[in-house]
Amino acid sequence: MNIAILSRNSKLYSTRRMVEACQQRGHEARVIDTLRCYMNISSANPEIHYKGENLSGFDAVIPRIGASITFYGTAVSRQFEMMGVFPLNESVAITRARDKLRSLQLLSRKGVGIPVTGFAHSPDDVQDLIKMVGGAPLVIKLLEGTQGIGVVLAETRKAAESVIEAFMGLQANIMVQEFIKEAGGADIRCFVIGEKVVAAMKRQALEGEFRSNLHRGGSASLVKITPQERATAIKAAKVMGLNVAGVDILRSGRGPLIMEVNSSPGLEGIEAATGKDVAGMIVQFLEKNAKPHKTRTKGRG
Repeated sequence: MNIAILSRNSKLYSTRRMVEACQQRGHEARVIDTLRCYMNISSANPEIHYKGENLSGFDAVIPRIGASITFYGTAVSRQFEMMGVFPLNESVAITRARDKLRSLQLLSRKGVGIPVTGFAHSPDDVQDLIKMVGGAPLVIKLLEGTQGIGVVLAETRKAAESVIEAFMGLQANIMVQEFIKEAGGADIRCFVIGEKVVAAMKRQALEGEFRSNLHRGGSASLVKITPQERATAIKAAKVMGLNVAGVDILRSGRGPLIMEVNSSPGLEGIEAATGKDVAGMIVQFLEKNAKPHKTRTKGRG
């Protein structure tokens, strides 16, 4: 197969591993800078041009689209789909997962466990919003934040009011969530490929830190997940319509709760913690499923 990898940086671990995995299994792989693509949107003959070249002849596309370029990145991915190229994750599913509020609403509608979450626009509603999610301590998140940036733990009601009002004053979109104390500053990253959890790791926050992101200094280790956690991760990816997803789960007293569903999960942490060839499994999925003009999105909304 001829596989396009949409990535801003060919030196990133995840991008390098995808290239290696493609080549090891006898496929051609080409890294394409997403922001250097430009498109001819035509019903007769849609095209993507790249540095003066008309891109064609690809069997599959692997979108490695960062949060900061979601709008343009999904437009490029959608153009590949219009040209009949099979997407590892479909553009509409990536957009769905990137919208944190929308994704939680969809998961809630399908009965998937999530932390109690509040969302409001007016500062006049802040006190009632805090009460609605169960009071302090609580977690305040920027909807556009990534890798733990823009996530604040408010230990008291007064602190929560101050932080929420400050964010609102900056016209930032935020959501407020209950703090899951029993998680102990840890979460579980389940790596889902084609409705199977192929690898899982526990991410533990540093002492005195509640965010377990590896970018924030958290540590990763191999973990055995329960059948309920496995089923929850698979269902969450399916609701989003993602073939490949990193599903972040908190262990709570009322069962697994979904914190986030990531459409471009990193490979470095999960491969190091589990010793599994996750990149190779992704390529195997493409080998089985990549057909022209075929998509597999199953999510709704």
